[in-house]
Amino acid sequence: MNLDFSPEDNAFRQEVRTFIAENYPKALREKQERGETLGKEDYLSWHRILAKKGWAVPSWPVELGGTGWTPTQKYIWSEEQARADTLGVLPFGVSMLAPVLYTFGTEEQKQKFLPGIRDGQVWWCQGYSEPGSGSDLASLKTRAERVTGDDGKEYYIVNGQKTWTTLGQHADWGFFLVRTDPDAKPQSGISFLLIDMKSPGISVRRITTLEGGHEVNDVFLDNVKVPVENRVFHENQGWTCAKALLAHERSGIAGVARSKRGLERLRQMASTELSDAGGALIQDAFFRRKVAELEIDLTALEFTELRTLAGESSGKGPGPESSILKIKGTEIQQRLQELALEAAGHYGAPFLGEAGHNSGIGPQHSLDLAGDYFNGRKTSIYGGSNEIQRNIISKMVLGL
Repeated sequence: MNLDFSPEDNAFRQEVRTFIAENYPKALREKQERGETLGKEDYLSWHRILAKKGWAVPSWPVELGGTGWTPTQKYIWSEEQARADTLGVLPFGVSMLAPVLYTFGTEEQKQKFLPGIRDGQVWWCQGYSEPGSGSDLASLKTRAERVTGDDGKEYYIVNGQKTWTTLGQHADWGFFLVRTDPDAKPQSGISFLLIDMKSPGISVRRITTLEGGHEVNDVFLDNVKVPVENRVFHENQGWTCAKALLAHERSGIAGVARSKRGLERLRQMASTELSDAGGALIQDAFFRRKVAELEIDLTALEFTELRTLAGESSGKGPGPESSILKIKGTEIQQRLQELALEAAGHYGAPFLGEAGHNSGIGPQHSLDLAGDYFNGRKTSIYGGSNEIQRNIISKMVLGL
């Protein structure tokens, strides 16, 4: 694909930059700058502004609300959001569930659920991992038994536990993998259900992460009654939906634009922090080499992401390249966090407050570095661990 920016693309970049500058919520920006914990409405405020503009779901089909942007425009959009340090639109509904719904869902399901996802009115969470069933997701044990209710309608009665449910404390609905045939082979007995998180029998319990924050949860399901019409695709064939969703999730985890912005901040930090020799850290040959190696890897990943975007625009869904993006993207994020801590030196020490934020010791750029580092250890695990992604690549690309 042609990677040169046309005059039209440059005009689009300016349009995006101006829109963000004029419309990003001031109160949200101030909260981010102060390092405050963000609530549900904080996350959704920017999403709703984008929805009103028609920019909330750029990768969706145009007939469902997508923008019809070219791969280059999508790339510019992600770059400008990262440049402005905006919150990203939460991926659970927009980037993960929605492609499953408009690919495998019924017309009724599309009409019922997609508008709320698009407009930022309904918060979704993911019910995949379980204790003992993370990377080996097909071993999940949450059970859904099909019954006929007193009203003559069919329901699933769901029992089990999900874990690492990101921001589940805010969720209105969740998409869950459940076992509907305990006697079938693991992947063959799983169904994909949409569950109202306000249903009787659902309880959400906080998991406090290593840096002290509340980002993930346990979700318990005790005789939760789910209408059969909330099942997406065929019974016992939910693994097809699960694989499609994970491919979209892995592509999004790469975070190339955010890493590019992180690299810029790292350089700025290293230009003010001192090395052991007394000069600016960025002038230290060993540190400068690590930054250069990271930039080379990030550039290679960026081209891979652009090729993936081009393929998706031509109607090709994400394939094994999503595993490549996930592996390299998360490794680069972790290396960035490590180098940032190294650059901050003793200012990066983990003096953490209640919510996992630095208590304010040191210059502004050192705040939250320890929390980011600790929290970032999980990126190479969620969405399918990087070890599992290498197995996928060996099978799908190398034929091993």
